[in-house]
Amino acid sequence: MNNDVVLVDAHDVPIGVCGKRDAHLGAGQLHRAFSVHLIDRRGRHLLQRRAPGKMLWSGFWSNACCSHPAPGETVLDAASRRLREELGIRAACGALYSFEYHARFGSIGAEHELCHVLVARSDAVVSPVPDEISEISWLTRAEISARLAEPHASFTPWFRMQWRRLLLEHPSFDTPLPQA
Repeated sequence: MNNDVVLVDAHDVPIGVCGKRDAHLGAGQLHRAFSVHLIDRRGRHLLQRRAPGKMLWSGFWSNACCSHPAPGETVLDAASRRLREELGIRAACGALYSFEYHARFGSIGAEHELCHVLVARSDAVVSPVPDEISEISWLTRAEISARLAEPHASFTPWFRMQWRRLLLEHPSFDTPLPQA
């Protein structure tokens, strides 16, 4: 498994390569990332609880898959690869939008990412890898919004940012598919 990330400028132009851990230490270095929102035929979203061994936001809930493309790898290829590696499924991803965010996790480190937000659809049975994911849940849009509104809900900051924007700017991104 590659542990390097692609450092980028604010326009997603590569400016170097860095070890994944180093990119997340201190204030973090801006690097390319992606977040996949996996949706089933009924319009439910797969949420995952980050494994206890994660350096940042362990035990927090987030979207189905979040990671980084390796140097020389496209975002879409990396997302498909990580869906296979983390969840054991094959699904094509489509791009929705990109955004830059910065979120500190106490004194441990930070996420400073130019994140490509993707959507994938699958009804396949998922097999989460325990080193990455401790728990999964399939939830509707309304159930996710209700949980996010709870005062002590443990969701990753990037998921909160993405969810608001998805609902505002991409309102049909999770529309259930017609029954065959």
